[in-house]
Amino acid sequence: MKGESFILLSLAKWTLRLIGNLLFLLICVLLFIMLFARFTGNEPNLFGYQFKTVLSGSMEPLFKTGSVIAINKTEENKTYQSGDIITFKLDEILITHRIVETSLKDGAITYTTKGDNNDAVDRWEVPAHHVVGEYAGVTIPYLGYVLHTAQTKVGAALLMIIPGIILLFSAFVQPSERKPKEVYTQ
Repeated sequence: MKGESFILLSLAKWTLRLIGNLLFLLICVLLFIMLFARFTGNEPNLFGYQFKTVLSGSMEPLFKTGSVIAINKTEENKTYQSGDIITFKLDEILITHRIVETSLKDGAITYTTKGDNNDAVDRWEVPAHHVVGEYAGVTIPYLGYVLHTAQTKVGAALLMIIPGIILLFSAFVQPSERKPKEVYTQ
């Protein structure tokens, strides 16, 4: 019994450590991509997705404020349907809302949009050429707060220094090794 519980406990600790390390690695990779994009002036991309930070609660509960969402960049002449969630430019501001109606005006496609948490449709119509991309179904809650901090000089410095300190510390501090108990059999 004790041997089985020790094995299960060891397996649980190993699994939690693995999950924690993978999440840490994912966050480090995303932060690197965001910082690299910021310093080069390009849009952050990973595997063809662009990442955008949610700045308001207009799409809650689907997107919490401070989340990061992935979008597929719009291909030329792509049309969307009612129910699709799109990211579009309005006066140099990016907005992500759901399409509630598609119209054809003067030979051009326009979309009427609405935030899921808003009471009414948006006051504007979105021309198809203003659509930047479509929501890809990936949301990372609260990462936007970290990325917003990373865009400041102090935040960027901290996000480079703190992981370095953690890596140095983990390289020099070894966990205590457990000696296996000796088992005597007759």
